[in-house]
Amino acid sequence: MSAHSAPFSVGLDRLGEFDAIIDVRSPAEFADDHIPGAINCPVLDDAERVRIGTLYKQVSPFEAKKLGAALVSRNIARHIETHFLSKPRGWKPLIYCWRGGQRSGSMTLVLGQIGWGARRLEGGYKVFRQRVLEDLETLPAKLDFSVLCGPTGSAKTALLDALAEAGEQVLDLENLANHRGSVLGGAPHTVQPGQKAFETGLWSALRGFDPARPVWVESESRRIGRLHVPAALFERLRDGECLRVQAPLEARIDHLLERYADLIADPLAFNEKLQRLVEQHGHRKVEGWQAMVTAGAWRQLAQALVTEHYDPAYRRGGEGLYRRIAEGRDVSLAALDAASLAATARMLASPAV
Repeated sequence: MSAHSAPFSVGLDRLGEFDAIIDVRSPAEFADDHIPGAINCPVLDDAERVRIGTLYKQVSPFEAKKLGAALVSRNIARHIETHFLSKPRGWKPLIYCWRGGQRSGSMTLVLGQIGWGARRLEGGYKVFRQRVLEDLETLPAKLDFSVLCGPTGSAKTALLDALAEAGEQVLDLENLANHRGSVLGGAPHTVQPGQKAFETGLWSALRGFDPARPVWVESESRRIGRLHVPAALFERLRDGECLRVQAPLEARIDHLLERYADLIADPLAFNEKLQRLVEQHGHRKVEGWQAMVTAGAWRQLAQALVTEHYDPAYRRGGEGLYRRIAEGRDVSLAALDAASLAATARMLASPAV
């Protein structure tokens, strides 16, 4: 009986029926991307997987299967002892590997023999990945997006957070990308997810939205750090209803100083990020900004970056990305504190459906 016709295999549409989703691939495979909510219980770790693959190619499949069986059995036993012994009789886990083959089949067989309702995902992660890519082509067209446009420092991200607090549907691209969307955007000592994991996060968010209500999003370029927004989604965002967020320069400077507090606390990292602007602005100007960092002249630096870098860049490219920005309505904010943003969010919030 093949892996795909086995009675203990189920399709992707039954994901919601299980108490747990267990990814038995190696830690590196899991880190690259995984089904939302899955836990990683590898039946072969990264080194073991390489070892078995090498043995399979260089010696024989039979020798590889013997060693693989020993390693897999040992690892399954350890997972039972450390993760599963407390599970009740009625526990139902869904188990998957890369293609729904031997790795997930082994774990499913053992857990099933114990008496749990274990099932294997047909086609494994490969089928899930195909579904994500297909849905990212079709889901955006079913949604209406309201896009917060405006230059850097106008508190678009904070307003997006306030809209979420007010009960609105929000797609936070920067949060999913773990990046603040500008050359200074990557927070110190953090890394962005891989492109696959970013797309899975988008898929998970998009499929949870109600098409009858607007989805709020912040204007972004096609790239957020090193990640790119999928084409179908980005084109749909470009056609969204635009709201032009405006705020006084002093309020924007205050907001930027608050938002980049982590960089202010790490001047060395701040100057390293500023160095990336040399090609655009030249050594002399960037060295002047870096001198402000060294001197702790944060307000002077924030004003210089807004007026000499961010605003000109926005006028050159940011305004033209979104097709309906000229007809968008203005949202004028006198202040960018939490109370002001919460009041604006309540004003913008759609009436209950």
